Amino acid sequence: MSMSFDLNKYFVMGTANCKREPLLVLEEALQAGITMFQLREKGKNALKGDAYAEFARQCQKLCQTYKVPFIINDDVELALTLNADGIHVGQEDTGIEQFRFLAKNKIIGVSVHTIEQLEMAIANGADYAGIGPIYETSTKDDARAPVGLTLLEEAKSQYTQFPIVAIGGISVENSFIVRQTGVNGVAVISAISHSDNIKEAVNSL
Repeated sequence: MSMSFDLNKYFVMGTANCKREPLLVLEEALQAGITMFQLREKGKNALKGDAYAEFARQCQKLCQTYKVPFIINDDVELALTLNADGIHVGQEDTGIEQFRFLAKNKIIGVSVHTIEQLEMAIANGADYAGIGPIYETSTKDDARAPVGLTLLEEAKSQYTQFPIVAIGGISVENSFIVRQTGVNGVAVISAISHSDNIKEAVNSL
């Protein structure tokens, strides 16, 4: 059984997503009450090697201070090295079984885009699924076509007990509509990382 977690206000971020000092952005978001944090260090100028590991370690420290689960995107090795609270993998990334075997009691999240993928994630022992992108998103270069709210509604009605977080193009303005599908939370990147008032943004989400 994995550690307990709350998907309600799930912040995803890497250095490329921030217009100012990333650790300050993260700390403000933690102070404002995000319930989970995922480090997703992707994009053109993403940190690599030691700089990446060191940045991850600093993010983890902040999350520990505020008692918020620290999740690493896609990097099983780093997640194990840092003893992160969990990992989030996409459809292209394998490694749920490997990670589950090596890391007992860790949180495993999987990105899914169809009901079939959701069923597969559940069967493979994922702890939660991220469904998206719900709307058009500018954060990923290779973003898929939006899956919309219908998939969320379908997923929540078929798997009422399984934790689901919505991601992709979610803003302070549309988060209310997204939540009406019954999802357990919303995951955002720029809604927080580009906000001039992070406290307000997190509260409004």
